[in-house]
Amino acid sequence: MPPHAYIPGETPRHPEGLFDPVKASVTGTVPVAELHRTAAWEAGRAYFDAGYYWECHEVLEAIWMRTPEGSQERDMTQALIQLANARLKIMMQRPRAAWRLCNMVTSHLARCDAHQRILGLQVAEVEAWVADTRNALQTAK
Repeated sequence: MPPHAYIPGETPRHPEGLFDPVKASVTGTVPVAELHRTAAWEAGRAYFDAGYYWECHEVLEAIWMRTPEGSQERDMTQALIQLANARLKIMMQRPRAAWRLCNMVTSHLARCDAHQRILGLQVAEVEAWVADTRNALQTAK
């Protein structure tokens, strides 16, 4: 884990290049359906689970850039990135931005097949995370 979670305006930004080694695991030789087996995906998931939302976004962007336009893998990756961003916005006390991002996540998930695993995740699993995020927003009112 990084030494701290970066929260813009509150904590120092990480040094340039800190995440480059993990992002480098996303190469053109990794099949798109196997991107969840890269160090970047695994780190992104670990960061998400640990509340390192900016860091999650940072490493998963390498996955997103590798996915084909219009693919379920791209939608699932974008959903996780935007959900991390929504949770970061809650920490930054920007609830309107967090709500908007949750709605965007739902749109990405709607384009995914709910009956198959996409990059190791089920749509219902991510939908539950969205519900948790929306509940946190309701509680924060």
